[in-house]
Amino acid sequence: MSRRLVLGSAVLLLAIAGGLPVVAMLAQAFFAGGRFDPAPLAGLLTDAGTWRLLGSSILLAAAVALAACAAGIPLGVLLARTDLPGRRLLAALFTVPLLLPPWVLAVAWAALAGREGLLAPVVGPGAALALDRFLYGPGGCVLVLGTAFLPVPLLLTMAALAEIDPRLEEAGRLHAGWGTVLVRISLPLALPGLLLAAVLVFLLALGEFTVPGFFRVDVFATRSLERFAAFYDVRGATAAALPLAAAALLVLPLESAFLGRRGAPLPGAGTRRRTVPLGRFRAPALAGVLFVAGVLVALPLSALAARAAAPGAFREALARAGDALPRTIAWSVTGASLLLLGGVLLGLVVGRRELPGWRAVDGLALFLFALPGAVTGIGLVALWNRPATAFLYGTPLVVLLGWFARYAALPLRVTTAHLRGIPPALEEAARLAGASWWLRTRRVTLPLLGRGLFLAWIVGYVFCARDTAIAMLVYPPGRDTLPVRIVTLMANGTPGMVAALCLLATGVVLLPVAVVLPVLAISGREDRR
Repeated sequence: MSRRLVLGSAVLLLAIAGGLPVVAMLAQAFFAGGRFDPAPLAGLLTDAGTWRLLGSSILLAAAVALAACAAGIPLGVLLARTDLPGRRLLAALFTVPLLLPPWVLAVAWAALAGREGLLAPVVGPGAALALDRFLYGPGGCVLVLGTAFLPVPLLLTMAALAEIDPRLEEAGRLHAGWGTVLVRISLPLALPGLLLAAVLVFLLALGEFTVPGFFRVDVFATRSLERFAAFYDVRGATAAALPLAAAALLVLPLESAFLGRRGAPLPGAGTRRRTVPLGRFRAPALAGVLFVAGVLVALPLSALAARAAAPGAFREALARAGDALPRTIAWSVTGASLLLLGGVLLGLVVGRRELPGWRAVDGLALFLFALPGAVTGIGLVALWNRPATAFLYGTPLVVLLGWFARYAALPLRVTTAHLRGIPPALEEAARLAGASWWLRTRRVTLPLLGRGLFLAWIVGYVFCARDTAIAMLVYPPGRDTLPVRIVTLMANGTPGMVAALCLLATGVVLLPVAVVLPVLAISGREDRR
């Protein structure tokens, strides 16, 4: 089977699923009746209220990025480079918020610190009212979104530190202590990854609308949805989405710098990396990390579970979830499988540089991931909502295309990360033995990827199952997903029922993770033996 045909089909799918909707969105914003007409965009940009809303949204997103990085970067250093006990378990615990829809955390914090939350009887009426006012405002958005996106700087810090040549740090240790080495050598070398994390969190927060909507905070991301949902003004919604699409371009130069540094093999790859001994600070550091994990993750989710324990809450939640529950699982399994197939092929394009323009493929995938889901959804509407394409637009295929466009970067990155652990000499030996590219890939590369393929599928499933924005905009009539149904029920449902629905959604997302990851961990230990 032709190498260019197989890999080119994955690139073409990414271009159709993600690139064409962006082009259609631009055409919708600037052209009408075949003529250049930027009136909707001009009207939007000349509206003083638009600039005020955009400015406040940028400040909110910047505050979220600052909060997430202020907590995530130190945690990433502790979990990646020190002898802190239980580092893998703690890293998994801090990653949980990223696996959940952000609105689940919003409901959890309301159950904990709202006016009628679990803390209200403990702190008294005055303090409970103050907590409620803080929560239902910008402060609550920063707290919840900062927690939801904290894993991004944490994981990217760990990845960036792992890329540093250990010999540079060992040389620094000849003249200074570990603290100085981390500040003067390790963190400056990891700076591209840290900046990439900050920009990604900023963009994710800028495009998020469910949490601000829950806490009654008006943000720019809701402007497009209002124009689309209330008036079905596709041109106006598209014009309102363009500033968010333009902001997503910020991620590309930083990623280019980060990817460029990662592209070459590590000169000290064979050098054993030493952990930083915490000494007498080990116990206090562990206590501090456990306290942060308890406050940000364990307490809110425990409050959510307590509220969902109300009599009849789960029975009502299952009745309200109805057919959306099995449909979400089926669509997520299909979406994850599509992401695995396409993401692995794209990972081969980028990781092995199999096709010209591999950097453009990687940049497009990252841009689409940084693009707010609502913008991707509006692009899909602009492209496919027409009589000639009704065969696709009125089916789950349009949702699957949106998910592939938005999340292809994730299995792509998992694949490229695992490809770096496969010596190219093995594939070269198979080539010299006369094996075709397809045979080498099927018999050598894919089996060696092994655990990476399972991980790529799990990542794809999680993000499909938690998606709200894309599914909300393009789901076929009468076939909404569970996250979409829960968001629509939040305003009118009882607190216990909404909490139970959130736990149900959490179970749908995390069940495959809980089943597969222990198996991968066991197989990893056996491989090391």
